[in-house]
Amino acid sequence: MELHNVWFVLIAVLWIGYFFLEGFDFGVGILTRLLARDRPERRVLINTIGPVWDGNEVWLLTAGGATFAAFPEWYATLFSGFYLPLLIILVCLIVRGVAFEYRAKRPEERWQRNWEQAIFWTSLVPAVLWGVAFGNIVRGVKIDAEMEYVGTFADLLNPYAILGGLVTLSLFTFHGAVFVSLKTVGDIRERARKLARTLGVITAVLALGFLSWTQAEKGDGVSLVAMIVAVLALVGAVGANQMGREGWSFALSGLTIAAAVAMLFLTLFPNVMPSSLNEQWSLTVTNASSSPYTLKIMTWCAAIATPVVLLYQGWTYWVFRKRIGTQHIADPH
Repeated sequence: MELHNVWFVLIAVLWIGYFFLEGFDFGVGILTRLLARDRPERRVLINTIGPVWDGNEVWLLTAGGATFAAFPEWYATLFSGFYLPLLIILVCLIVRGVAFEYRAKRPEERWQRNWEQAIFWTSLVPAVLWGVAFGNIVRGVKIDAEMEYVGTFADLLNPYAILGGLVTLSLFTFHGAVFVSLKTVGDIRERARKLARTLGVITAVLALGFLSWTQAEKGDGVSLVAMIVAVLALVGAVGANQMGREGWSFALSGLTIAAAVAMLFLTLFPNVMPSSLNEQWSLTVTNASSSPYTLKIMTWCAAIATPVVLLYQGWTYWVFRKRIGTQHIADPH
């Protein structure tokens, strides 16, 4: 396999890792308003992701950096053409990080309520926009012969991309609800399981429609296998949640995300950003990649650094593996 193909696969893996991990982060942030009934319960939800949310975002930074280094033409066209939605996502991630850190710095109820509102909205908006962005990447956008995006922001808000945004929103919220049921005890755990059941059904309907649409227009035999895996894993996650097997439910909801993202990248290859104006103007793994020497250096660096990062992040999850509940939240008075 040539190195530009290797890095296409590695970037796909990085996005899978990001959506798997940051997906339940976004879901938990959304659930601070959908599930939590009072401030102690919101603190429980936030504490379930408190030790890991910033580490999960490393996957996004790495995916962006790898795209910049391995496929500079892809990076340039993507970030210039999708400037506004990506800027909104970036602002949300910044405000979200500040909200996690500042929420408990002062005891006033208004202060904490405002930061909790910020956590909710800065989790919900990126959850939608990531689906819209990837929907457009797969569908194809207006790229001219100079590899530049010539469309408008309104062009990105097409039915296929909007459906993709609804899928990521519902899927991440379901993933987050399953994570909450896995990480909490008491009444909040039971309510998270019940909410996950409802969210799972909604997600299944939306995901089946979006993936079927993708397969009909862009797919082949390999992407069909990935689609089947995603659908079966989602059904299995809902069933495992119903039986109270939170660990299996979380693993299967993660497999749903992994298979769905893999399907999108499979339908893309060998393109990285198709042109809707002319197929000859599409960005591919060949015409958008860096030089073989650059890719070779990157491969050696990745081979050394990646195992260290994975070991450290795995250790973090192991240390903070215990369940928590409202009884673990100190009385603010």
